[in-house]
Amino acid sequence: MTTPAPPKPAREVAPTPIEVRRVRRAFYGPAFVAAVAYVDPGNFATNFQAGANFGYLLVWVLVMANVVAMFIQYLSAKTGLATGKDLAALCGQRLPKPVAAGLWVQAELVVMATDLAEFVGAAIGLNLLFGVPLFPAGLATAVISFALLALQSRGYRPFELATTFLLAVIGFGFLYQLVAVGGPDGGQLAEGLVPRLAGTESLTLAVGIIGATVMPHVIYLHSAVTAGRLRPVGERAMRTALRALRTDCVGGLGMAGLINLAMLCVAAVLFHGAGGGFDGSLTGAHEHLGRLVGGMAALAFAVALLASGLSSSGVGTYAGQVVMDGFIRRRLPLLLRRGLTMLPALVVLALGVSPDDALIGSQVVLSFGIPFALAPLVYFTSRPALMGTLVNRRITTWTGAVICVVLSALNLYLLVQLLFG
Repeated sequence: MTTPAPPKPAREVAPTPIEVRRVRRAFYGPAFVAAVAYVDPGNFATNFQAGANFGYLLVWVLVMANVVAMFIQYLSAKTGLATGKDLAALCGQRLPKPVAAGLWVQAELVVMATDLAEFVGAAIGLNLLFGVPLFPAGLATAVISFALLALQSRGYRPFELATTFLLAVIGFGFLYQLVAVGGPDGGQLAEGLVPRLAGTESLTLAVGIIGATVMPHVIYLHSAVTAGRLRPVGERAMRTALRALRTDCVGGLGMAGLINLAMLCVAAVLFHGAGGGFDGSLTGAHEHLGRLVGGMAALAFAVALLASGLSSSGVGTYAGQVVMDGFIRRRLPLLLRRGLTMLPALVVLALGVSPDDALIGSQVVLSFGIPFALAPLVYFTSRPALMGTLVNRRITTWTGAVICVVLSALNLYLLVQLLFG
């Protein structure tokens, strides 16, 4: 008796054009939510101080940080697509409990540092526009961020559209300011692409720029935003979704990078070497823009700062929910969740601590948190059993590992300089 031949595996049918468009539409948008966090008030503080104190010297840091951010956020989005789970949930389920617990505590501290920057920035924006004292302005920020987060109950798209609109407001604000100051010096901008530093102060700002650009809490968030979408069926549909995510990352984070570059250039043109008593503060930047450029430029700055604080505050709360739910499988009521993470920011505002010093310090804290989110991300995306056909290529894994080591070494060097330098 002849043994029948084993059946041939079914040939995958290519998605129809309508299905391709549906998949693409579903995966355009997550990076623009992440990009909001890349232009939060901490970026205003670090970029304006970098431009005012060092001109175009740290342009290379900003550009490299943005390229690294694109790479990391692409890995995060790919994790959500391949596994259907966010990075925090994978850490909570697949890592040893002591390791997961340590990562969770560290991630919560990162979320608090993020909230500090966002609340302080939005409070300054409200103060500049309407004269609201900083502490009441911080409370108003909490209320507005609740309203923004309420859009999530209507699905992921309304929240994304709202945050993308606020990102566009920030972008137009700085485009106007850049045109108003006459644009950057092309030659000095090109020189700024050459890697170099000028002492510990420039290193501190460089680490702050990295922390403000490569936001560790958004590494967790991006995977969650992607995982909560359409689940592509079949290899070709999955690849279509992956290409859409790659385009989304380049578009959203590229826009954020241009806004950050515009911030630094505006500060370099107006304040570097010009004297005039500019103290590096956001309030001082607003005052000098009004005096040197005009009222419209100052208004654009204040509106952009407020939009930045409000949008990134909503994104930060969303990230906090993802972190807690993923690591310890607990979902606190939104009001309690928001109260816990915004408490340090409100204390800073109530005590009258310099808001600009608080912003810079929060960004340095964020930079120290990057390796703790990046290391598990690189590990999980390198596991074929978990990622399937979307597993990292070897060069991708090595690139992620090198970035993690370099950032850790940079943070350690800064710590030594601050303590013993």
